[in-house]
Amino acid sequence: MTNADLSNSIGQQREQAVADTLARVREIETTQGVNRASLNDMRDELYKLAARTELFPKHDFPPPVDDTPNVRYLLSEDSDKRFALYMNSIKPGKLTDPHNHTTWAVVAAVEGEEINRFYKRTDDGSDEGKASLEQTEEVIVRPGVGVAMMPDDIHSIAVVGESPTLHLHMYGKSLDTITDRLGFDLEVGTVDRYNDKAGTTA
Repeated sequence: MTNADLSNSIGQQREQAVADTLARVREIETTQGVNRASLNDMRDELYKLAARTELFPKHDFPPPVDDTPNVRYLLSEDSDKRFALYMNSIKPGKLTDPHNHTTWAVVAAVEGEEINRFYKRTDDGSDEGKASLEQTEEVIVRPGVGVAMMPDDIHSIAVVGESPTLHLHMYGKSLDTITDRLGFDLEVGTVDRYNDKAGTTA
């Protein structure tokens, strides 16, 4: 088998594995709705896909280069922009402000580590541009350890280690359809539209 044949074979296997995973995730949402338990079941399905590391070679998903901190590859999304699955590769040192997604989200790692910190709002929301947060949990996403988030969950990420991440991110809606995400500045206690910030990532 030539290198081209091998690459085509891996691509076909990946496409089928992704399709099978999404079918199971859709079934979970249809039968169980969107709640903590169902998202954990979706995360388990993503774990199985992420464990098939041979399907995600670096030449198909090269890490970011030069001054680019992250790169995102679309693996699949439905025609109505639902059930969007991406492969994210982020350089070590990348940080984000706390933010929400306004749709459910599940993350599983093929390789690399990313610290996810979770927060709850402690203000009453009476001042539209102000917010205060309290950290509630910290999870290091790595192979076999992922996260599952409800639409209003707030988290931040910090990529650690010496090599870029290669993580599967699945969302209830395609990221390019979401315009009302919130981003929080912990230092000054403000909140604004996360999508308006340069360099934002999932």
